[in-house]
Amino acid sequence: MSDTLPGGTLRLSDTLTVTRVGYGALQLAGPMAYGPPRDRDESLATLRDVAEAGITHIDTSDYYGPQYVNRLIREALHPYPAGLRIATKVGARRTPDRDWPAALSRPELIDAVHDNLKHLGLETLDLVNLRMTDTLEADDIVEPFTVLAELRDQGLIHNLGVSNVSAQQVRAAQQIAPVVAVQNHYNLVHRQDDALVDWCAQQGIAFVPFWPLGGFRPLQVQAVEQVASDLGATTRQVALAWLLHRSPTILLIPGTSTRPHLAQNIAAAALDLPQEALRLLDAVAGTAR
Repeated sequence: MSDTLPGGTLRLSDTLTVTRVGYGALQLAGPMAYGPPRDRDESLATLRDVAEAGITHIDTSDYYGPQYVNRLIREALHPYPAGLRIATKVGARRTPDRDWPAALSRPELIDAVHDNLKHLGLETLDLVNLRMTDTLEADDIVEPFTVLAELRDQGLIHNLGVSNVSAQQVRAAQQIAPVVAVQNHYNLVHRQDDALVDWCAQQGIAFVPFWPLGGFRPLQVQAVEQVASDLGATTRQVALAWLLHRSPTILLIPGTSTRPHLAQNIAAAALDLPQEALRLLDAVAGTAR
């Protein structure tokens, strides 16, 4: 395992320190994160390169696939390297039509935690994010987050986070148990959570953007393309480098199922963005074409 990785590390709790450059495992599943991987051998090789590169933060969920991704992670990396931390999500399930309905009842959450433990081959989960669906109301997070807090007290989970949430829901969850991470949709163009990003930094809470590169439709922004051309980098690398500059507690979890893209994502953390480039990028919110 590499001793150094661009971007450095972030300490979230006494039991959780991770590299700021992480790895999102969603794309290891088939189209729309459903079914088996397109190329199983390449997926396994990519996961092994993740560990070899020194990345210590893998983001996954048992509903990716479902189950396929966690089983791939276990096959590729178990027994896990010292220092590797795996974050997972609960609160949703998959249906044959590839939808993502909520699964927030007590039995569903308990089953999801145990399924993640079983398929990853772990006795305790490093970080579990509660994914909320269809509601941003503070009261709606109380009951499901309380269930996860109880599982934490039982020793099945070390740390808790929240995903797809409002600022009010984060604060409501904090009243129940410590929140070490917030995982929301955020990137150069999708900037609705700017205030929450800053608040998380003040609190020492990780902000983990999902869809950091735009999602299933990649970001297409003229300023990003211009900066990438000026720096001899890819637009993906520029978008990721901007996120690391945006806040000291942002963690990256770009997803890929290939080794070349993984190498490009890691290199993005070493990309130096001059002040003029940052000025152009900071101004692009809402300008995607």
